[in-house]
Amino acid sequence: MAVQTSSELVLLTEAEWRRRVAHHEQLTDTWTAGWRERRSVGQQHPVDDFLFTYYSFRPAALRRWHPGLCVALGGDASEILARRDYTQIEVNGAVYVTLSPASLLGRLPGFRWITELLTSTQHITPRFGCFGLHEWAMVYGQQQDQIRHPDWPLRRTPDQIRATVEQLGLRCTHFDAFRFFTPEAVPRNLVTIDLQPLSRESQVGVEQGGCLHANMDLYKWAMKLAPAISSELTAECFAFARQVRTVDMQSSPYDFRSLKLEPIPVESVAGRAQFISLQMEFAAQAEDLRERLLDAARLLIRAVADTGSPRTGPNVE
Repeated sequence: MAVQTSSELVLLTEAEWRRRVAHHEQLTDTWTAGWRERRSVGQQHPVDDFLFTYYSFRPAALRRWHPGLCVALGGDASEILARRDYTQIEVNGAVYVTLSPASLLGRLPGFRWITELLTSTQHITPRFGCFGLHEWAMVYGQQQDQIRHPDWPLRRTPDQIRATVEQLGLRCTHFDAFRFFTPEAVPRNLVTIDLQPLSRESQVGVEQGGCLHANMDLYKWAMKLAPAISSELTAECFAFARQVRTVDMQSSPYDFRSLKLEPIPVESVAGRAQFISLQMEFAAQAEDLRERLLDAARLLIRAVADTGSPRTGPNVE
């Protein structure tokens, strides 16, 4: 058993960390209640369900509490110790449970890639004025029975969608939105790299903080950095992603008024002004979350790198 000094760790009593576990589980249970109810009757929700389908993290993964790196749990933490990646240490003669950086060694390349992406995004000037047209580009040139979400009606006709896209142009910088564009819409995207379309390889260096999807993805990166990121920070990223996804759907050509989601009509001047205002608010919130994720990721990389050389890395897409 390793012996460490308390100056290297945040020490939590059993009462403290159990309070944090209970709060996190109650919070996430509230967020996922609708998902569980809809699953039982075969229904879907375009905001909440997206966060559990587009992203590969199920509600149970969000619910599972992690203290994060450099936090030691006192008392009976046997249920945490039973998980992968945790170990026992001795601090001032008492036994604690904490995350073992050595257990994450194989994931170091992935951690570095995420850090590179977040750092690059942080340093690129945010762009405002795409008007959320990635969702329009995903149905451009299609009829109702051809679209990706046929269970939901379009609030604009196919001809109106085509006219809006062609009038305003497409300025998408996010590959994971761009890859769902219809074939007709792909060549209309004005953002290219050396005259080539967006790609996974060009993601670092192009992604920017004004993008709704890049900001939603902060939740993805928090989960990819788990269990080294505190669940409290992950929960903040999830709550933020829900807000952003709501606006993403309100500005889309779909009609979600039956779900009490009023459209943001980006086809109009007023709607575009409303969208940009929200986009700028989200960019400011994302800047803080991104910086906190980067602080945690850099600490993680230093701690893991000190344990040896990595062998393999995870899929971080």
